[in-house]
Amino acid sequence: MATIKDVAALAGVTPTTVSRCINNRGYIKDETKQKIQKAMEELGYRPNGVARALSKQTTDTIAVIVPHITHPYFATLISKLEQSANAHGFKMFLMSSREDDARKESYLKMSLDSRVSGIIVCSEEIESQNLQKYGTPVVEIETHANPNTPHIICDNKEGGRLAAKALIDAGCRNLLHIGGIEDAHVPADDRALGFRETCEASNVKHSEVSYPSRVYSSLDYMKYIEEILSKFPDIDGIFASSDLIAAQVCQVARRMGRIIPGDLKLIGFDGVYISEMATPSITTIRQPLSEMAEAAVSIIDAIQNNRPYESEHIFPVELIRRETL
Repeated sequence: MATIKDVAALAGVTPTTVSRCINNRGYIKDETKQKIQKAMEELGYRPNGVARALSKQTTDTIAVIVPHITHPYFATLISKLEQSANAHGFKMFLMSSREDDARKESYLKMSLDSRVSGIIVCSEEIESQNLQKYGTPVVEIETHANPNTPHIICDNKEGGRLAAKALIDAGCRNLLHIGGIEDAHVPADDRALGFRETCEASNVKHSEVSYPSRVYSSLDYMKYIEEILSKFPDIDGIFASSDLIAAQVCQVARRMGRIIPGDLKLIGFDGVYISEMATPSITTIRQPLSEMAEAAVSIIDAIQNNRPYESEHIFPVELIRRETL
């Protein structure tokens, strides 16, 4: 197996120059860089990633922590984060916080031991201040457990307002908001606030419900939705806190003889692929996930390169009209 000394000998330079070239440190003539690169290719030499991490103090890797991998929102966000990471020259590895506590701690230790360049947290289960004490840059997306952590959110309150207004403008007079997890506190809770204020300003009857954490863990809302529709038989408009819930509302409503959008109108939230694939296609509040992912990765890139950055980003949302309204 070729060593850095072999590369140096073939290129006619010192091992120190090869090391500086590999780690992009200091000025090296282009001609010298080309000689070193050619020597590495001829010898099949690959730099030791661990050694480079020790030298640089970090790897060019971002760890991403999400509560679910299969949830359509997080699946889409993961894809957008990977695209942005690649564009900035980072690799990415993924961890799901919905595992047992021991495995979760193991994953966190792995990312810190691997000297990642930064950690993007998309789960309220992870307290980012516990990560920051190790000196690793942390960015939160749609969770704000630590006020001192850079965070990326969409305008959740405006999303709730847009949804309520669209349902009211469509003639609905008895609205229901299917919100988030019981006893959880995340930025998405502001969707209910915007919904409520708009309904009250228009003097429209409205109700709000949340669901147990076990329902969220399973991602199967069918039985819960059936209970809600039975409890509120007179509702004529639903604002669901995710497109996944909205898609399951379509299935349960059909089974219960409710016609969407005939006697029941529906709006989801997120603007991910499932809203287009459902039948009927779902009117939704779209989050700009590409822009949010880019902002998160850009902050880590800025911290690594000692550039200024904004610690708070609130992105606008928009109503996407489809067949359920």
